[in-house]
Amino acid sequence: MPDKQYQSYIDVLKSELVPASGCTEPIAIAFAAAKARSILGKLPDRVHIVVSGNIIKNVKSVIVPNTGGMRGIAAAAAAGIAAGDEERILEVIASVDDAGRQRIKDFLDTCPITVRPSDGDLVFDIDLTEFSGNDSVRIRISEYHTNIVLIEKNGEVIYAPEHVTFEKTESVVTNKDVMTITDIIDFANTVDLNDIGDTIRRQIAYNSAISKEGLTNSYGANVGKIILNAYGNDVKFRAMAAPAAGSDARMSGCELPVIIVSGSGNQGMTASLPVIEYAREHNKTEEELIRAVIVSDLITIHQKSWIGRLSAFCGAVSAGCGAAAGIAYLMGGDYDTISHTLINALAIASGIVCDGAKASCAGKIAAAVNAGLLGYNMCLNGSQFSAGDGFVCQCVEKTIENVGRIGRDGMRETDKEILRIMTED
Repeated sequence: MPDKQYQSYIDVLKSELVPASGCTEPIAIAFAAAKARSILGKLPDRVHIVVSGNIIKNVKSVIVPNTGGMRGIAAAAAAGIAAGDEERILEVIASVDDAGRQRIKDFLDTCPITVRPSDGDLVFDIDLTEFSGNDSVRIRISEYHTNIVLIEKNGEVIYAPEHVTFEKTESVVTNKDVMTITDIIDFANTVDLNDIGDTIRRQIAYNSAISKEGLTNSYGANVGKIILNAYGNDVKFRAMAAPAAGSDARMSGCELPVIIVSGSGNQGMTASLPVIEYAREHNKTEEELIRAVIVSDLITIHQKSWIGRLSAFCGAVSAGCGAAAGIAYLMGGDYDTISHTLINALAIASGIVCDGAKASCAGKIAAAVNAGLLGYNMCLNGSQFSAGDGFVCQCVEKTIENVGRIGRDGMRETDKEILRIMTED
């Protein structure tokens, strides 16, 4: 792999695999709110927030961590303003203590916070303005969770990248025309672990810790615990239960951080934890595990680069299918095995819709991992879905592109209908 391309893969992994405490959409709001308060230099006396439909969908039902069980956009903004540390970015409210929780409550009780849906077509858009007397600060985050594209103070622009147009887009960090399954496998085979090993080790450690928490204690619908109680301790069920349990905890406000993939903690856990379970079951070395998690992460990112950060297409599907490809690699599978595992898995699970972040994400994660493992076992038994069966193509890249079209374009109206249903009185 040419040096420039090699470095681009390193850069993608390091930019994607970052820690976040809590569901990333409310945390992005908290980050914007904390940043605005810092620039304002004082607590605001009123706040106005305009957000795209997918932000509403993904904030509505999850508990904002370190708030004492609060939910919703106003709670996320109040947490960032009253107790957040903007320097910690997606861990902006990770260190809130009891005094901070009281400040959040007091702020919500005294400061009006208005929220309205955006009139534009951007899928990911947070436009937040804080006012204090005659002073104001406006911050806009667009396309992904930390991408500040506009800062205004008292109506005057103090930061605005030249390339921003605010036109409808689902562009993301990676270049979908460059990344391929062939190159991902080549990179995983040859990467110097001194360049990326610590990043993957952190993903393994953080995501394993929150999974253990979800399996040990009671969170949400307890999907992860129920899988093991109902079906036993076989590695297949552990692979399904581990990320489901992490999601159980995370969606219910667990304060432990996760390492995200494609802007999502659920995807970060789903891409890594099944591979970890298979590595433990088969006594794989740390190096073998790290290289397999790299395959899973990059294949998940590759799929999502076609779909976009947020969509009516459930991101757990991309990660569950990516995890199965990572497991195929871990177990010695070649390009054909990895590719057909991915094709089979996508053919099975691509109909799952995203109706926001909430407890049932854990069940969808388990279903996606199950579909991925079925796709892998089909390969092991010499069976695969044929080109022309629905959106399936013989070429894995074309199949990924087809699924991307479904998630990005075909499900746009589905996304709007889901939001209408979720916001009905």
